Amino acid sequence: MSDTSSQTSTGLFPSLAATFGMAGTVGGALAFEHLGGYIPCALCLLQRDPYYYSLPLGILAVLSVVLKLPAWTTRVLLLVIGIAMLIGAGIGVYHAGVEWHFWEGPATCATSAQGVSSNVGDLLGDLDSKHGPSCTDAALRVLGLSFAGWNVIASLILAAIALRGAAKVRR
Repeated sequence: MSDTSSQTSTGLFPSLAATFGMAGTVGGALAFEHLGGYIPCALCLLQRDPYYYSLPLGILAVLSVVLKLPAWTTRVLLLVIGIAMLIGAGIGVYHAGVEWHFWEGPATCATSAQGVSSNVGDLLGDLDSKHGPSCTDAALRVLGLSFAGWNVIASLILAAIALRGAAKVRR
């Protein structure tokens, strides 16, 4: 076995690629929110959950390779990451369908977003009266895809990396 194939078979590349890919994807979503001013709807926030749960698993997968833990450890971690990313893709498909009005969204999605009051006395009242934007309206479309659509693509790519890595890990 060559050095290159030996390095690939350890699971380091898929573990690193999945972990950095997840960090970049959710980091991009957070940047659009906090730097770009895009307020996420309830489904947008829900789409982030698989990333939040899987990022620590990705770090553990990298550590399992570096610390030379049994191969099954890396395999299981990559498998769980792959499944989580497939769930994320499913949530993204659902959200994109809501945006395209293929089906109804959840009742928790509000119809409008308003800014938070600058009056300190009204801040507690704002918590009860302010709601996120509607899940039915895409905040931005790039090449015809909303954030939900791009999340589907990112989730499927990350799932493929993790699942293929899980299938190939051996030591």
